[in-house]
Amino acid sequence: MGLDDIKFPIYVIGTEDIETIDGVVFADGRIVDDKNMSGKTIGTRRLETDLPNLYPLRYMIKSKVGLIKHRGYMYIDSEGTLFSYKKQKFLPLKYHKIRRIDMKEVASLLWLKDINFPIEVERPPAEEYTWAGIIYKGTIPWFFYEYSTERKKDTRRKV
Repeated sequence: MGLDDIKFPIYVIGTEDIETIDGVVFADGRIVDDKNMSGKTIGTRRLETDLPNLYPLRYMIKSKVGLIKHRGYMYIDSEGTLFSYKKQKFLPLKYHKIRRIDMKEVASLLWLKDINFPIEVERPPAEEYTWAGIIYKGTIPWFFYEYSTERKKDTRRKV
C-alpha cells in the first residue's frame, strides 16, 4: 500500500502477532476489530461488540507526516483495513519562505516562495515560524512536513 492510498486516521498496532478468525481481527490474542458488527468504522464496531478483551488502540496518526515520523509498521485504518507500511525510499525535503497565510474554516493555506500554488495545513504556524519544509515527489511539491524559524539545509526523508 502506497502513502497516497492510505485513508487517515490510522491506528498503530504494536505487534506482529495478528490474525483474523471469522471476521474478528486479533492482535496478541486481544480483539482489534469485529467485522461482524454493523458499524462502518472500527470505532463504531468496537463499541458494538460484546466480545471482551479489546486491544488498546493508544496511538492515532492523522497525516502522512505523522506516519513518516512514526517508527512502527503495523497499522489499521478507520475502515478496518490492516496494512504494513515500511519506509522504502528517500524523497527531497526543501525549505521555502512563507509569503502569506490564508486562514480558512477548517484549514489554512500556506503560500510559499517558489511554489505557485498553496499548501494546505491543518493549522497556521506560530508567528516565529517563517519557513516551511515541503516533501517533494520528483520535482513536484507533495506535502507539508514541518515549520522552522530559519532556513534549514535542504535534505531528504525516508518515506
